[in-house]
Amino acid sequence: MSSHMEDKVCNFETEPCLQRRSTSVHKDGDVVIGGLFSLFNYFYSGGFFFLQPMKDFLIVPHLPNRYQNFLAFIFAIEEINKNPHLLSNMSLGYEFHNFLYSHWRIVESSLVLLTGQNEIPNYSCRRKSKPVAVLTETSWAASSQVSTLLELYRFPQVTFGSFDPMLRDNGQFPSLYQVAPKDTSLALGMVSLMLHFSWTWVGLIITEGHRGVQFLSDVRAEMERNRICVAFLKMVSSAFESYFFRPLQHDIIARETSPVTVVIIYCDTETLNDINYLIGQNVGTWRVWVTNSQWHADMSGANFILNPFHGSFIFSNHHEEISAFKNFVQEANPFRYPEDTYLTMYWLNHFRCSISDSDCALRNCTPNASLAQLPMNRFDTDMTDESYNIYNAVYAVAHALHEMLFQQTQKLTIRNRGLSIFSPWQLHPFLRNIQFNSPAGEKMHLNDEKKLDAEYDILNFWNFPDGLRLKIKLGTFTPHVPHGQQLSLTDNMIEWMTGITEAPKSVCSKSCNPGFWKTPQEGKAACCFDCTPCSENEIANDTADMEQCVKCPDHQYANTARIQCLQKSVTFLAYEHPLGKMLAGTALSFTVLTAVVLGLFVKHRDTPIVKANNRALSYTLLISLTFCFLCSLLFIGRPNTASCILRQTTFTVVFTVAVSTVLAKTVTVVLAFKVTAPGRRMRQLLVSGAPNYIIPICSLIQLTLCGVWMGTSPPYIDTDAHSEHGHIIIMCNKGSLTAFYCVLGYLGSLALLSFTVAFLARNLPDTFNEAKFLTFSMLVFCSVWVTFLPVYHSSKGKVMVAMEVFSILISSAGLLGCIFGPKCYIIFLRLDRNSLNNFRNKTRSGRKKPS
Repeated sequence: MSSHMEDKVCNFETEPCLQRRSTSVHKDGDVVIGGLFSLFNYFYSGGFFFLQPMKDFLIVPHLPNRYQNFLAFIFAIEEINKNPHLLSNMSLGYEFHNFLYSHWRIVESSLVLLTGQNEIPNYSCRRKSKPVAVLTETSWAASSQVSTLLELYRFPQVTFGSFDPMLRDNGQFPSLYQVAPKDTSLALGMVSLMLHFSWTWVGLIITEGHRGVQFLSDVRAEMERNRICVAFLKMVSSAFESYFFRPLQHDIIARETSPVTVVIIYCDTETLNDINYLIGQNVGTWRVWVTNSQWHADMSGANFILNPFHGSFIFSNHHEEISAFKNFVQEANPFRYPEDTYLTMYWLNHFRCSISDSDCALRNCTPNASLAQLPMNRFDTDMTDESYNIYNAVYAVAHALHEMLFQQTQKLTIRNRGLSIFSPWQLHPFLRNIQFNSPAGEKMHLNDEKKLDAEYDILNFWNFPDGLRLKIKLGTFTPHVPHGQQLSLTDNMIEWMTGITEAPKSVCSKSCNPGFWKTPQEGKAACCFDCTPCSENEIANDTADMEQCVKCPDHQYANTARIQCLQKSVTFLAYEHPLGKMLAGTALSFTVLTAVVLGLFVKHRDTPIVKANNRALSYTLLISLTFCFLCSLLFIGRPNTASCILRQTTFTVVFTVAVSTVLAKTVTVVLAFKVTAPGRRMRQLLVSGAPNYIIPICSLIQLTLCGVWMGTSPPYIDTDAHSEHGHIIIMCNKGSLTAFYCVLGYLGSLALLSFTVAFLARNLPDTFNEAKFLTFSMLVFCSVWVTFLPVYHSSKGKVMVAMEVFSILISSAGLLGCIFGPKCYIIFLRLDRNSLNNFRNKTRSGRKKPS
């Protein structure tokens, strides 16, 4: 190795001799590959905080993984030099310069790389081999300046940071190639992890810049698609100066984010991780952090006993392990690479070395010291994503060189060792089309169009005292497989944040229990809701916060807990039902009673009380009442088509016969009184039996109405699934309600006419005048059916049928009791009033009263 005095560096110990050491490293070779890595940064200030000023600037070292990038760069070159099948006839050298993010010095390293000196730009004063390609980080701010400068010379630039879609514009950066795979599925992978643990209330901390904005757009779209809400959003500046001039801006967890359990952090490679270190200093911020591999707060070097990042999830690009790299790291030391200033600083800081001011030689170090012996927070021997990309980038350039030299063997000659006659721009066609298998077995190419989305390893960060920290692989996320199989995770290996033994919950509102549905809270995110019980006959049997309850089908009903639809049982007004038993028993009792009264009247048919008011009409009325009581039985039991038709026609016809018989009896009373009056000619009507024609005429009219009803829209079997909870009621539908109310209206008009005639004849003087009883019976009849109509319409199911049967029984019993009750009383208890002599005496006295 040879060194050059270019930039000055100091560690926190500010050793004078180290300040004289070069920050650039160069190893000559037949072909040289350049590297611009950021291992420290300048910050200009008059001095504040804990940093010691050096003239007018401060030197701030980056995190340990940055130095791993440099080691991976050297390791790849040395491994290629040992490979007899790759560039076998020439050696690879390297040239490293520290890349500064400071805007006023961002192109300085590029100029040094191109010109070989740092004072006179645009002139090359090199005596050694000029690099044929350069490896740089992926930074839009850097690329817009560095790549523009390198593009003037068509100088190949291979980036090793995260894939940046904005750099794919070949018209703007045709000489730039990206090694990293696409990370467009990172947002999907993180959201899949949220869904796996049912986390729906998630905070976002995202660095500014176009990649941060693109990730924010992707993750928001995935979260909305999967009904995960953003609890808060913090966009963090990635500018180095902001960490010092606006430190209060980055106290990003202390206040409004306290209710959030899960936080996604997205960092890109140009973000300094000190911001995450500031988060880490707040030991009260216990969270589940989910982040990408560019986040290295856990590597900050702070030996927290209780670390708030314990249990974090890290999405790292999947790559195979390169075991030889660990051996290389273990053997790397300042004595093997004496010109490597950074390695000397590592030994000085970690292995209790002393340093000679005369020659900067390390002395009295820990015996057999190695970087591999350092705890993970000081140095990680496992390759990071960036280091792996650097390793592959070196191999990509080497394979492109190998292919170019193979094709141009006859044209290419080497005049002086270490100085090639070909120009770097000649490498572009081969870099653009190169395809090779890396030593890890991965198929590599630099064509952005052929790149696939990255497969991610999901790592769990474990923190233990004294800097002992581990990253344990829990599973993978593979975007190329079918949905539902993309995420593979071993839950029982997860170490959660301190004090937690199982997966925490991160929700705005607790999940609704079965039987409840979500109602959104006004003015809040969709994940914030109240739980409202389902309405009647609706269920919510899913615990995943149902948006609305599901209505049970008509043949089913919701149980009390509103979580299951049960099959409804079929029911009707059965004889086995208590109400059916009562109504059937009542109907049969009145039927027997009516038959007894009929027998009593037949037995005493020759007595005046029976013969009065037309004995035949009394028999007809009793027989019709018997059928009225019996027809009520048609309404009880399982309905069928025949019973539905018979119950309505039988009811209307037999009641028409009964009411028309009452009308005939009333007319008979009136005619009988008119016959007994002098000078009247009503005897002929009475003797001819004219009142008896009322019954067939009225019944014929009713039969006609029933015939029209049955012919147009007859009753049919119907079901009622809503009237009675948990039951489907089988019932008879009236068919045509108009026809039903017509026959009922006709029956009502006959009853009203009978009541009117009987009411007018109630005071006619006659010994056995039953006009008063007929009036009262029709009053009861009309009252029952007038009351029946509103009650019938307000009733449902079996109650409606029972109300119809009850009205039939009550109205029939009213006729039986009011008309025949007084006569039975006389027959049984007042025999003296049931004699012909008493009849004549009352007749004479009745005739004298008018004079």
